[in-house]
Amino acid sequence: MGIRRSVRRAVFLDRDGVLNAALLDAKGGPVPPRTKAEFAMLPGVAEACAALRQAGFLLIGCTNQPDIARGTTPREFVDWVNQSVMAAAGLDEMRVCPHDDADQCHCRKPKPGMLTDAAAQHGIDLSRSWMVGDRWRDCAAGTAAGCKTLFINRGYAERGPELKPHAVVTGLPEAAAIILKDSP
Repeated sequence: MGIRRSVRRAVFLDRDGVLNAALLDAKGGPVPPRTKAEFAMLPGVAEACAALRQAGFLLIGCTNQPDIARGTTPREFVDWVNQSVMAAAGLDEMRVCPHDDADQCHCRKPKPGMLTDAAAQHGIDLSRSWMVGDRWRDCAAGTAAGCKTLFINRGYAERGPELKPHAVVTGLPEAAAIILKDSP
């Protein structure tokens, strides 16, 4: 019996700021929507995801939601946002880390746990997969998992990725075009 080779490819997608709009706090940093009225999908997301799916990629959302652990956002609302995003974008799955940094879990980005767990479950070849995010944590998780990374620069008042991503883009439609061009 030989070693089973992972053959599936995936695009891992951060949620807030990649699929749906992130809000800005008083310091210019991104925060997730807190009410249904604040929730909005970003333009071109559905079409970009459809093109990636058509090319054979699994689409897996990977989102840190520490406000669950902090008690500032109910899990039910996070689940509602996740279900709304999955339906609008046509994702295969949404993985959620409900922990804060102090919890030291393996799934909170910049650690690669959400990506590596999904790879093990779905037979994903991480070296042929991509992580798309709008924060340094997303790119660091993708790099640690062995994926190519794309950084969506939203101009947040925070540091960018420490390791150079494959490319810096303005949104998911541009990211999808790069993935499709670079992934035969």
